[in-house]
Amino acid sequence: MFTDMAEITNLKQFRKQKARADKRRQGDANAARFGVSRADKAAACTAAEREARLLDGHRIEPAAPRGTDHPE
Repeated sequence: MFTDMAEITNLKQFRKQKARADKRRQGDANAARFGVSRADKAAACTAAEREARLLDGHRIEPAAPRGTDHPE
């Protein structure tokens, strides 16, 4: 008569499992964002400074407009 019965689910357990999964996901994201060693941070900072110097070294200064050489 009742061959396809629904499975009983404890909503309290389901909510707790979902909360644990969300916290684990957030923790993994934080570890990826903030889990960098001091040496890695220093290397990244040095590389960024080097790139900034290289970019500034290739900067072309705009030429002065004509007629501004002699102020009147």
